[in-house]
Amino acid sequence: MPRSFSVVSPGEIRFGRGEAAGAATWLAARARHVLLVQGANPQRAAFLIEKLHAAQVRVSTFTMAHEPTLTNIEQGVELARQHGVDAVVSLGGGAVIDAGKAIAALVKAHGPLIDYLEVVGTGRILESAPLTFVALPTTAGTGAEVTKNAVINVPTHRRKVSLRDNRMLPDLAIIDPALTDNTPRSVTLASGLDALTQVIEPYICNRATPYTDALCRAAIPQGISALMQLMKQECPQSRDTMAWVSLCGGLALANAGLGVIHGLAGPLGGLCDAPHGALCGSLLPFGLMLNNAHVTDPALLVRFDEIRHWFASALDVPPIQAFDALRDWRRQAGLGSLSTLGVSQDALQSAALAASSASSMKANPVPLTYEQLLGMLQLAWE
Repeated sequence: MPRSFSVVSPGEIRFGRGEAAGAATWLAARARHVLLVQGANPQRAAFLIEKLHAAQVRVSTFTMAHEPTLTNIEQGVELARQHGVDAVVSLGGGAVIDAGKAIAALVKAHGPLIDYLEVVGTGRILESAPLTFVALPTTAGTGAEVTKNAVINVPTHRRKVSLRDNRMLPDLAIIDPALTDNTPRSVTLASGLDALTQVIEPYICNRATPYTDALCRAAIPQGISALMQLMKQECPQSRDTMAWVSLCGGLALANAGLGVIHGLAGPLGGLCDAPHGALCGSLLPFGLMLNNAHVTDPALLVRFDEIRHWFASALDVPPIQAFDALRDWRRQAGLGSLSTLGVSQDALQSAALAASSASSMKANPVPLTYEQLLGMLQLAWE
């Protein structure tokens, strides 16, 4: 019999091409004034603004062109308070969704917003429920549309940390794969490897459940094939698959956890300007190698064998060469080492030390020492 477990998820999930068109109607039934958090290209959100206006909903906009800093969140919260908005909607990549999620959560907060953050703050509990929040992802990567935390960069501490609360789960998540069509190749690669990492780590972590297994076991081989297809040419069917894999990863990590790859990617992200997905993609083969070398549990070894065979089949290599082949493939596809992403040698020790106490590491399938983490980073840096 499976051990006891619980499941957290958004209030409603809608998946499919064309589903984004229904966001305005859903919001109009619940809000009079919406804060729209959007990415660097405002044209992406034009259709939603038009539909909201047609539904007599006022719209204020906030642009998030990079991964959110605490200052950005403070600015967004102040804007939302000034305009008296009663809902927040994010249309963009993971950074845009995290920004909207945090703004919706902190509008009713009291005192310095940093107090509510993990690690650099006190992890203060939200006194009030967040504003109504809707997420529409335009990349297939982070799965932020179905998670209960927002990752925020705090440059003064050189750390990326989370604001976390079960009530931060979106009220509505709309995954419309059409919004990801023709995403630039480099973004597709980085976000796609992040999505893959987020179905792999929950599958091998120490908190896996029958629910997360059901999501991840099918999604891993599907994601590998779809991402490799998209590196060759644009394909709507593969976009649909990657959107599904990203959704599965978000649900899985929210209900099981992650591991060493995200445990290291988080601190590294605070020490350099590299995108989160690119960091995860560079670390993925080395994290698999390190964990696999120290796993002794027979059931876990079976899972590593499955992952090795899935990659080997897609890359047309013997299973024993799968993780090395993955390392070479992502380099050939255009994603280099940590050094090419701008990570300095000096950052490796700081990241390894910070990862030792990172929340992501608590679910890693095996305990890893500082020396092992540093060794992994050095291999990924070269």
